[in-house]
Amino acid sequence: MIRVAIETKLKAYSGQQALRVVREFEAGSIIKIFGPSGSGKTTLLKIIAGFVQPEKGSIVVDGITWLDTHSKISMPPQKRKTGFVFQDYALFPNMTVHEHMTYAASDEAWIGRLLKIGKLETFVAHKPEYLSGGQQQRLAILRALAIKPKLLLMDEPFSALDPKMRSELISDLKLLFTELGTTVLIVSHYPQELEGLTEHELNIH
Repeated sequence: MIRVAIETKLKAYSGQQALRVVREFEAGSIIKIFGPSGSGKTTLLKIIAGFVQPEKGSIVVDGITWLDTHSKISMPPQKRKTGFVFQDYALFPNMTVHEHMTYAASDEAWIGRLLKIGKLETFVAHKPEYLSGGQQQRLAILRALAIKPKLLLMDEPFSALDPKMRSELISDLKLLFTELGTTVLIVSHYPQELEGLTEHELNIH
């Protein structure tokens, strides 16, 4: 179970805006997060991962306090061990596909399985500049999954994929999430693209 109760100010074109989220997420559930641009969807993911500190609030995961601003508790990102798929992929330009995966995990059988799911097994020696946008996006997803995270945070993870590739990948990922027991939060501007994957939703205004 993940309990999130946070509040923080956002920088917005229209002036000061606030992000307030009070929500519980069941372990193993898949939640789509949507709302207008600038509403704080990406900020919420970064707060949960520990990359951004909210002004006040708490995050408790499986009974362990990750964040409590009142008690000045803030577990560092590396201890939270969340998988994170960044909107801009955040790939390392000098690393090959295989090096990205081994940077996150050492189990070659698991890495091979992920690369097959992402249809990147023939691109293991390629660096990001030699990959298409869709291939880079799939690599970002696979790298986040390499650590077998119990919590996976995904920011617009399928935006560069064509409908056929997206449908096939979502089908494989759903099985993987169930196998790992992963709780998944997915930010999307287009909730309809997550059809068949998400079970719950969070609308941020």
